[in-house]
Amino acid sequence: MRQYSCAVVMFLLALGLSVQTVAAEKSSLDINIPALERYDAYLKQKHPKVHAKHSAKLEEIRKLSAAQETVPQALNLREGLLLANPELDFEHMLLIKRKGSIAMPANWQSNLSLKNRSQDTIVSMPLRGERKLTTVYQPEQKRTITDIDLHFDAKRILFSMRSIKSKSVRWQVFDMPLDGKPQELSLIPDHDVDNYDACYLPGGNIIFTSTAPMVGVPCVKGSSHVANCYLFDVKTKKIRRLTFDQDHNWSPCVTGSGQVMYQRWEYSDIPHFVSRLIFTMNPDGTNQRGYYGSNSYWPNSIFYARPIPGSQSKFVGIVTGHHGVKRMGELVLFDTAKGYREADGVVQRIPGFGKKVEPVIRDNLVGGSLPKFLHPYPINEKFFIVSAQVRGKGWGIYLVDVFDNMLLLKEEPGHFLLEPIPIIKRKMPPVIPSNIQPDKEDAVMFISDIYQGDGLKGVPRGTVKNLRLFTYQFAYHGMGGQVNRVGLDGPWDVKRILGTVPVESDGSAMFRVPANTPVSMQPLDSKGRAIAIMRSWATAMPGEVLSCVGCHEPPNTAPPLTRTKARTPVDIKPWYGPVRGFSFEREVQPILDKYCIGCHDSSQPKLPDFRRKPPVHADVPSSAYKDGTKFLPSYIALRSYVRTPTMESDIHLQPPYEFHVSTTELIQRLEKGHHNVKLDQEAWDRLYTWIDLHAPAHGSWREVLSKEDVGKVGKRRLELMKLYSMRDDDEELIAPKPEPVKTIMPKPEKVKKKPELGKGLTAEEAEAVQKDVGNYLASVTAGDKKVEMVLMPGDKKQKPFWVSKFEVTNELYREFDSKHDPRVEHGDFLVFSEREMGYPLNKPEQPVCRVSYNEAEAFCEWLSKKAGRKFRLPTAAEWEYACRAGSTTDHWYGSSKVDFAAYANLADQRFRHVDKFGWGLPVDAVPKWRPAIESVNDTFRVSAPVGTFKANPWGLHDMHGNVAEWTSTGTDENKTVKGGSWYDRPIHATSSFKLYYHSWQKVFNVGFRVVMED
Repeated sequence: MRQYSCAVVMFLLALGLSVQTVAAEKSSLDINIPALERYDAYLKQKHPKVHAKHSAKLEEIRKLSAAQETVPQALNLREGLLLANPELDFEHMLLIKRKGSIAMPANWQSNLSLKNRSQDTIVSMPLRGERKLTTVYQPEQKRTITDIDLHFDAKRILFSMRSIKSKSVRWQVFDMPLDGKPQELSLIPDHDVDNYDACYLPGGNIIFTSTAPMVGVPCVKGSSHVANCYLFDVKTKKIRRLTFDQDHNWSPCVTGSGQVMYQRWEYSDIPHFVSRLIFTMNPDGTNQRGYYGSNSYWPNSIFYARPIPGSQSKFVGIVTGHHGVKRMGELVLFDTAKGYREADGVVQRIPGFGKKVEPVIRDNLVGGSLPKFLHPYPINEKFFIVSAQVRGKGWGIYLVDVFDNMLLLKEEPGHFLLEPIPIIKRKMPPVIPSNIQPDKEDAVMFISDIYQGDGLKGVPRGTVKNLRLFTYQFAYHGMGGQVNRVGLDGPWDVKRILGTVPVESDGSAMFRVPANTPVSMQPLDSKGRAIAIMRSWATAMPGEVLSCVGCHEPPNTAPPLTRTKARTPVDIKPWYGPVRGFSFEREVQPILDKYCIGCHDSSQPKLPDFRRKPPVHADVPSSAYKDGTKFLPSYIALRSYVRTPTMESDIHLQPPYEFHVSTTELIQRLEKGHHNVKLDQEAWDRLYTWIDLHAPAHGSWREVLSKEDVGKVGKRRLELMKLYSMRDDDEELIAPKPEPVKTIMPKPEKVKKKPELGKGLTAEEAEAVQKDVGNYLASVTAGDKKVEMVLMPGDKKQKPFWVSKFEVTNELYREFDSKHDPRVEHGDFLVFSEREMGYPLNKPEQPVCRVSYNEAEAFCEWLSKKAGRKFRLPTAAEWEYACRAGSTTDHWYGSSKVDFAAYANLADQRFRHVDKFGWGLPVDAVPKWRPAIESVNDTFRVSAPVGTFKANPWGLHDMHGNVAEWTSTGTDENKTVKGGSWYDRPIHATSSFKLYYHSWQKVFNVGFRVVMED
């Protein structure tokens, strides 16, 4: 540290700037002349009189900052210039002075995880002058103090601290006049409940968070106790639970409109390292809505978010990661009027004037970033008081602004200075009247038009017939996670079926739901199959009418002006009995007993065994997981034939039909009339529901663990639920097992006569036939890209026609639709990095997929105009003729038993492999479950660049595998798909095999190639 002469020291003291402050600032932060110039210009524009008074300071700073010996004078002038700002209209601030550890919970924890390892004091400090710290409150014993909230009248504060009553070590909330002693509020007093993180509400009540839900964070096996929001009525002393969330709520605060802003963590089938969202609600818990970060990988977390005074859409917060540094990170200003996902709503990172903020996908998002910030307090949208660590040393209090100025106000050697709050009287926001009816057990949900928004984009009106409603039973303390799993690779929590409600032809729906219950919805088609999956929930308060416009519509979307058909709320239609957790043993096994075990009884070794047998541990590589959850062997066997999201699938909004049951091999086989098996409607519905719910195995935590494991904490949850949520439904009640059923043997199938294909051509003969045609190669130009075409020679039944050599690539398709992104095929288990999101399907040379038949047709129209030739999709007959290239075997290269590695990208050893992604991610909890030919390795997990595999004798690549392909054959609603994909085994990718999908359905593994007419 630079040593100053006595004369300089006296000069600084005379100016009201401590030697310690200047010395610390010189060692941590340099003068930023461009930032001062931007601030000076702002001052000149907004406060010309003040600017005129201080206008000479900037020029003097420029001169002094160039001379090393005069840095203290320049710093002093800079402070005078920055503090001359009339918008800093307060004289003192409160803060916490902490000695010992910085005592911040990890980003998956809350206050309960903190130990009393620090000695904290609440102090006040002047904004200007010497900035001497004055004690406001110091506990008699060693205590960690957090969560200071200043009342609107600036005369009292709330804060959190371990109880000072009796021998309790639980966290409690304290209310204290600034000139008095703290009073421990009479919140939930139980010895096993912690209360903290409170704020004052307009009108006098208090909102706080509490661990009373008896919910545990799943990924750490419930060791972190979840805190949700509760309302404390100061007059009546009554307490009511407001949120019913899977994981923590953090940092509730009041917006200018009188609403409550808070952070909600959730990871129902989405990556938990990035799923902390900003929510808002009314103070009575009504109107809970996502505000920022839904369906986004960035930011991972926004801790300590606070609204900007005077703004309806701006807020500031600390952007940080999941693992890594604790709650600290980058200071970012947001505006939801600009956007509400990823970095769309970012106004600026501070400091970072003029620099674009990129939405980086990283677990430890800000580990190497400096400066680091905590506890921002916005003066307005330009100026902020904040705690900061500038160059990896101490934590001090700073004045920062959007111009990139950072003025150190105070550092204290050996201490952390945290949670600064200007002591200033604020206008109390409006009191939002409560709209709840406490005595009611239900609420009403209203959707004005489910087709509005991106959630059902492209789905024709009238397709949605009903909504399936379900709720969650979240994990208790001490259980959950990767070891105690509800299903093989998810879901995280038990899913409980409520029933179904109708959707009107105009897309409207109005229905009653149980109050104080997280409710998730799935839009169903005419067969009862989910068109889209909702990986979140909505919660309505007693008597509330909770409404939304559509499905994932942008915030503030206006409802339709016309009157909807849904005008009277309907009751939920029960789903084959009472509300219950979905259990494979109770809901699906009876179907196997009735329709399947007549053949699937181990008598044929090559067939899976679906008999009812005692549960077993999954055969997984990791010893840590071998003793985890047990599953029925029949569950493990059947699970292989369905495609669902993995434990944490892509957080981005999934397109409709992404996990539709029609993309699942089990349903495809049964719908094709699998060995003449004919299910009744209830059996179909149970299978659809099982798959749509992410194929759970267990319907209660007692089934995952045991009655004894759940007993005590389950009883406590129910007790506290009755007291503070007015609910008395026991989530652990297990429906009785269904009565045994008689197995039905399917009627013998009629032998289907195979088409007469004749002897077929050898590869050499096929090539010769094509060459006899003459010039059989051509190319056309589309935009900047060439489309290579090959002439099929034709025969007595088929005229010659041109077909594209390759499947249409992403690169070519983007000439038509630059915004189309096939994204990734989801990975195998947990997600902590961009790599683990899954396997890219959007590289330029890969075949396009996730395009509907209608989109493929539109591409052909575009290509026709660009190339000046008529293009279309092939018929199914044309496709098969081109694929066979004169062959009569299952595939152009031979039978389904041939080693296909050189010829086709199909389900093989690489496809079946469960990836660890290089760093030991605990995917060893999951067995190799995808059906595949393990004796073959074509080296590709998903689609390969077109042309990677050998062409057939007529020069066409990837006719088998890679991506399946649309044809024009079929009805207006359903079209035929041919060829199979990387996801399919050879028997489902033969020349003759076909599937059917809706013409508007985007399928994860379906693309196309084109035909050119003469």
